[in-house]
Amino acid sequence: MRNRNQLLIGLAQLGLNLPACSVDKLLLYCDELQKWNKKINLLARDTPVEEIIEKHFLDSLTLLPLLTRPGSVGASLLDVGSGAGLPGLVVAVALPDLQVTLLEPRQKRTAFLRHIVRTLALTNVLVREERLEPGEKLATEFTFITSRAVAAPDILLPMLAQAVGPATRVILMQAADDRQFLASCPNWEFVESYQCQLPFSGHPRALTVVRKQPQSA
Repeated sequence: MRNRNQLLIGLAQLGLNLPACSVDKLLLYCDELQKWNKKINLLARDTPVEEIIEKHFLDSLTLLPLLTRPGSVGASLLDVGSGAGLPGLVVAVALPDLQVTLLEPRQKRTAFLRHIVRTLALTNVLVREERLEPGEKLATEFTFITSRAVAAPDILLPMLAQAVGPATRVILMQAADDRQFLASCPNWEFVESYQCQLPFSGHPRALTVVRKQPQSA
């Protein structure tokens, strides 16, 4: 009950409202994450459940306002280096109409991701055990691409240069609204940003949305 209350209070403070079935699935996901983390180090060892809920689940859910903009029906999301499913799998639980692809090269972690997809009976998630190589062109054009703590923006964006389509938006998850990286990524342009604070720690979060410049797409 304590975990449920923390999740519900955190969602409310972020201005988010999820149906009870999604809350139930997130709590089950959290339980499984704790169990598996003892075996394969998905997160730092002995991460307390309160930290999992706030700094991993609620942090991932800060993406929702950007993913649910008008006109986003039928949207798709690619999560590069998904790890324990953060943020892509958490978002997929919250948005069952969003098609989510989780890209993760490590076999033990993809085994966990597929276990969660089966356990939660998610039909909107595809797990791919592979690494996105710099300059690799993808067969599918995604509406959104994101990545959490995989690489700095000035490293990540060149890696994604051939993976994006003309309409693709890349959402960078940062601790502050710092756009200095754009100076070293001349083919990219700023679209919008969304800022908030995590509900219990008060840690700032800044989501910066960028796209390839049309002339370089």
